[in-house]
Amino acid sequence: MAEIKLKINGQDHQTSIDPTTPLLWYLREHADLVGTKYGCGIAQCGACTVHMNGNPIRSCVMPISAVADAEITTIEGLSENGDHPVQQAWSELDVPQCGYCQAGQMMTASALLRDNKKPSEEEIEATMSAHICRCGTYHRIKKAVKLAGEKMG
Repeated sequence: MAEIKLKINGQDHQTSIDPTTPLLWYLREHADLVGTKYGCGIAQCGACTVHMNGNPIRSCVMPISAVADAEITTIEGLSENGDHPVQQAWSELDVPQCGYCQAGQMMTASALLRDNKKPSEEEIEATMSAHICRCGTYHRIKKAVKLAGEKMG
């Protein structure tokens, strides 16, 4: 076991945990942040996407030791009241069906829009194609990314 310090959604955390434990398991089992989902466990589906220092990462394969001293943001930390433009756009366009992949989708979309408020359709597709939506709401996801970009700027 190793003593690991983390900063998650602006809060300091300290834990004694096996350093190879995936960040996802710490978030869900120890920090009680269950918005980030387990999907495939091999970093292919995107359901577990969070931000590390502002960049999207797959938390299911990221050892907790690799994120020590980094700033981690989960879907719960994207906005205090669920009023981030991406969250608003997702709600306005009724994007989710089952909703399972949506937190990861929104985390990737928010990172894209932070750097590019007016992405082209091709840029949206290239960025969001790293996610799997079992319900097939890709068309609404693309529309929501565009709408969120408009809301941001």
